[in-house]
Amino acid sequence: MRRDNVNDLLAFLAVARERSFTRAAKKAGLSQSALSHTIRQLEERLGVRLLTRTTRAVAPTEAGQRLLDSIGPSFDEIETQVAALSELRDKPAGTIRIAASDYAISSVLWPKLKKFLLGYPDIKIELARDNGLTDIVTQRFDAGVRMGEQLAKDMISVRIGPDIRFAVVGAPSYFKRCPEPTRPDDLVRHNCITDRHPTSGGIWAWEFEERGKDIRIRTDGQLIFNNSYDVVTAALDGFGLAYVPEDFALPHIAKGKLKRVLEKFCPNWDGFYLYYPSRRQSSPAFIAVVEALRHRA
Repeated sequence: MRRDNVNDLLAFLAVARERSFTRAAKKAGLSQSALSHTIRQLEERLGVRLLTRTTRAVAPTEAGQRLLDSIGPSFDEIETQVAALSELRDKPAGTIRIAASDYAISSVLWPKLKKFLLGYPDIKIELARDNGLTDIVTQRFDAGVRMGEQLAKDMISVRIGPDIRFAVVGAPSYFKRCPEPTRPDDLVRHNCITDRHPTSGGIWAWEFEERGKDIRIRTDGQLIFNNSYDVVTAALDGFGLAYVPEDFALPHIAKGKLKRVLEKFCPNWDGFYLYYPSRRQSSPAFIAVVEALRHRA
């Protein structure tokens, strides 16, 4: 791309975001007339109007908003990376607050952070256990962790873990009293240890896949928890079937304390992502944490 094209796009971004030629010109160190001329040239070259101008306001047209949404994040990323390079002379420091489920903390965040923090003594990490879908913006977290299917579309996300698979398990003592389920539909006749969603208040459905079709089973039983650790403990004690992340169950399966069923119906799900609202003005400490957590297959 030619340099003058890049400068024209930067001029458009400044005006579209400031919603004012006056403020944008002052920020860019240009005259209003020069900025206005640049925008007109860009519109003529593209053959479409990008900004609606009145005596009181400036606003992007539909085409302008589309351009702003598509190129804005890319320019922000370039700006962030350049700023990060210039700040390497300073030690990354500060507190980074992350909201994540207990499972995400134990399986992904802590194994990576405990190595990372040894090299960054001036960075503090606050991990807040969140098994719901907390609004990280209103709760003033720097980032949150969710599985891929739960991500909001307006968030920036970075994959931090591999795919996740769930397992249906029960203790040998439970299967002495009850026959093993052979299909997901059989679960409605079993005592299932369920998990309550802390945000909606509903019970998590157990999700399966058969011949490419997603299946959601509303299970029921004597026990309801709000975390997978207690669910596993109850399953080990023979109180029913549990639906938990595979890596929670595998050590107990290997020791014969739990038995797995319905394995062929349990698909892989998109794993954990770190998500946050904007790349703009990210601190060196936050950038360092993101890179430390990034999943590398």
